[in-house]
Amino acid sequence: MFKLEQRPQVSRFWTYGSPILALLITVLIGVGLFILLGKDPVKGLQAFFWEPIKSGYALGELAMKATPLLLIALGLAVCFRSNVWNIGAEGQFVIGAVAAGGMALLADKTTGPWIVPAILIAGVLGGMAWAGIVALLRDRFNANEILVSLMLVYVATLTLGYLVYGPWKDPMGYNFPQSKTFERVTQIPKLVQGMRMNIGVIIALAGSALLWIFLFRTRAGFALQVGGLAPAAARYAGFSSRKALWMALLISGGAAGLAGALEVAGPLGQLTPYVPAGYGFAAIIVAFVGRLHPVGMIFSAILMSMFYIGGELAQSRLGLPKALTGVFQGLLLFTLLACDTLVVYRIRRVGQKIGAAVSAVKGA
Repeated sequence: MFKLEQRPQVSRFWTYGSPILALLITVLIGVGLFILLGKDPVKGLQAFFWEPIKSGYALGELAMKATPLLLIALGLAVCFRSNVWNIGAEGQFVIGAVAAGGMALLADKTTGPWIVPAILIAGVLGGMAWAGIVALLRDRFNANEILVSLMLVYVATLTLGYLVYGPWKDPMGYNFPQSKTFERVTQIPKLVQGMRMNIGVIIALAGSALLWIFLFRTRAGFALQVGGLAPAAARYAGFSSRKALWMALLISGGAAGLAGALEVAGPLGQLTPYVPAGYGFAAIIVAFVGRLHPVGMIFSAILMSMFYIGGELAQSRLGLPKALTGVFQGLLLFTLLACDTLVVYRIRRVGQKIGAAVSAVKGA
C-alpha cells in the first residue's frame, strides 16, 4: 500500500522546473498518440512546435493567438492569488465581446477613430459587469463563485446567440446568424502591414508589466495575496476581504472583457456564435503553467497558442481531429498537476513500515 507523504522541504528548482518537465512528458505522450493514429510523429511535432514559429507571418499569428490567452490569464492570476476561484472567464470574455460589438455596430461612415478606444472600454466594462454578478452573489449571499461563474458562461453564450440570431442579425447576411461586418474605422490598428497582429499584443505585454508592479510593488497587491494565503492574518492586519473579493473579480472580468473586445474588433470583425473559442478555460492552464507570475504566463500563453495553431495545422495537413488541441491542453494540465504533486509530496510504501514495526516487536 502506498501513500503520499509531505516533503520536509520543497525543492525550489523543481517548483519552477516542473512545468518544463510536464511539457516534455506531454510531448512524449503526444508522440505515442501520433504513432497510435498511424501518423508520422515528426510531422506531428513539426505542426505543433515548428510551423507556428518558422516565419515572420507565423510569429505574428502566434502572437495574435496568444494575446487573448495572456490577457485572460493575467486577470485570473489576480483571482487565484487572492483565493477567489473565477472559473467563468469564458463568459466574461463573451460579454466583453458583446458589449464591444454593440459599440462597434453604432459606427457608420462618418465615425471617427475615437470609436476604437470606446470599443475597448465597452469590452472592459462588459467583462467587469459580468464578473460583478459573481462578486455580488459571493459577497451578499455567500454563493460559491466557482459554480456561479461557470453557470454564467452558459448565460453569456445564450445571450450572444439571442443577439446574433435576433436583433443584431445582419439583414443582408443571407440568413446566417451573424451581425453585420463592422465598419473599417472600428478595426484595431495593426502593428505590421500585411499581418493580422494588432496593438493587442502591446496591450497584453503592458498588462503583464502592470500586473507585476501591482502584485509585487503595491500595498493593494500585497493585501490581495495575503488574503489568499492567510485570511486570518489579513483580517488581523486590517485588510478587507470584501474589497479584495471585488477587486480581484473586477480586474479579472475587465481583462477577459478586453480580450473579447480585441477579438471581435480585430480578427473576427463581427459577432458570430463562434466567438466563444474556449480561451477563458485554456487561460486557466496558462495561468498555472506560468506559475501565476506575469513573466511565466507570457511563455505559457505562447505555448498554449502553439497548441491551438498546431491543432489546426494537424487537422488540415495530417487529417487528425481538431479535438487534438484539447487533448494536448488537457495532457499538459494533467501532467503539471502530477509533477506538482510529486514536488510537494513523496510516495511512501506503508507496508514496509508496518513490516518493520512487526519485526521490531518480535525481536523485542
